[in-house]
Amino acid sequence: MRGKEPGQRSLYSYVSQEERIPVDHPLRAVRTMVDEVLRRLSGRFAKMYSSTGRPSIPPEQLLRALLIQALYTVRSERQLMEQLDYNLLFRWFVGLSMDDPVWDATSFTKNRERLLEGDIAQAFFQEVVRQARVKHLLSEEHFSVDGTLIEAWAGHKSFRKKDEPKDPPEGPKSFHGEQRTNQTHQSTTDRDARLLRKGLGKEAKLAFLGHAVIDNRHGLVVGTQLTHATGTAEPASAVKLLKRCRRAKTVGADKAYDQKFFVSQMRNQGIAPHVAQKSDPRYTAIDARTTRHSSYLISQRARKRIEECFGWIKTVAVLRKTRHRGLFRVGWMFTFVLAAYNLVRMKNLMLAPVA
Repeated sequence: MRGKEPGQRSLYSYVSQEERIPVDHPLRAVRTMVDEVLRRLSGRFAKMYSSTGRPSIPPEQLLRALLIQALYTVRSERQLMEQLDYNLLFRWFVGLSMDDPVWDATSFTKNRERLLEGDIAQAFFQEVVRQARVKHLLSEEHFSVDGTLIEAWAGHKSFRKKDEPKDPPEGPKSFHGEQRTNQTHQSTTDRDARLLRKGLGKEAKLAFLGHAVIDNRHGLVVGTQLTHATGTAEPASAVKLLKRCRRAKTVGADKAYDQKFFVSQMRNQGIAPHVAQKSDPRYTAIDARTTRHSSYLISQRARKRIEECFGWIKTVAVLRKTRHRGLFRVGWMFTFVLAAYNLVRMKNLMLAPVA
């Protein structure tokens, strides 16, 4: 029998938001972990805001909304506000009731500035890592390190000579036959962006370099940093990040880290550099002291898992080409979306069936 469309039903609903979200929905486990992190950061939030004046958007709701943006591939703040207006799941996660008005996209962006100033992303990331450590999901001895290009929000036409006048003559600019380097040129759109080619046969891009350290047990990120895109940034940042891993015994890395500086620094710290060896023996800093051990092969297999987190933040969290400008802003978002990746990974690990 064909059902009949009843038209508009009752104006009011007597089913709460909590009842509408399935008990086994993946976001419930993420919300539990996020709430614990925000409770521990509450004191830090209190120091950032004045006790007088008009109330702002609660920082807890700001961070949950930013997590939704990363987890569900929402491209812009304007689209995020639109979805918060009608998506019950998003409203429940952020902490908005059915009748709460949604913020204006400009107000949301301006309120987010306070979180940028307080460097909340790093604090949020460290609290997520602390939870993983408490749940015994981290390896404290074996790690992997790598870097990835984060394309800047700047085009090649903005990469002009540093001594060029601020108001060049109108008309198309031709770069044919002009040698452009980071020493002589700079982007007028994002002055922190640098021109870099991430490998032979690849095009040069205005970009930043994002660095991460993961543990080899479950592939959770334990350290992050964003730097200018230079040829020496990867090993230098890796040394800095691994100093925080005080109990580290091994570190896996690709051929970009097979150089005397990085290898010697690791050995001075008591860490075995399980770095992929260059094919030409004249240019490798790795010898049989490292490659003869079976743990070297284990590290080489495990280190490839770092590409999973880089792939996630570039496809799901839409960070292949950043929407922000400046080293600090892009670094803030880079750290925050890696914290979001950790939350998803931890949720999957805790909900995985026991063999």
